[in-house]
Amino acid sequence: MTSSPSSRSRRRMTESGFSQAERSAMKERAQEWKAQNRRTDGLAAVLAKIAEMPEPERALARRIHDLITTHASALTPKTWYGMPAYADQDGKVVCFFQGAHKFNTRYATLGFTDAACLDDGLMWPVAFAIQGLTPEEETRIIALLKKATRQT
Repeated sequence: MTSSPSSRSRRRMTESGFSQAERSAMKERAQEWKAQNRRTDGLAAVLAKIAEMPEPERALARRIHDLITTHASALTPKTWYGMPAYADQDGKVVCFFQGAHKFNTRYATLGFTDAACLDDGLMWPVAFAIQGLTPEEETRIIALLKKATRQT
């Protein structure tokens, strides 16, 4: 018995190892890379991505954006895999916000890349689940941003 063309293409998609959301994120990253080479406005792209998010995630992303631009002003907004991110002077992403809606997860994530200076012994966290922000969480994020960007 032979497979129909549609069942073969479905099998190829699942055998690729990437979900539809992951493939979409990779396509967005390719577009971002092309836009970066054209020197498009990263702030406008980040604000547009935040505006596309559903509430209450949009409000959370806006507040994190405000914290980053206020307390880590050396970082430049840009998108990264279709999500808001913030890069150092060399263009390396230091931190990013990943909405829960993007990959259908139960919480949003504030993540840091290896360009962040969060080193603390032989092991340290680089991603944080966020379901809301109180003044305590904001204070913790500000401390992480200062450490990540080597501010005192």
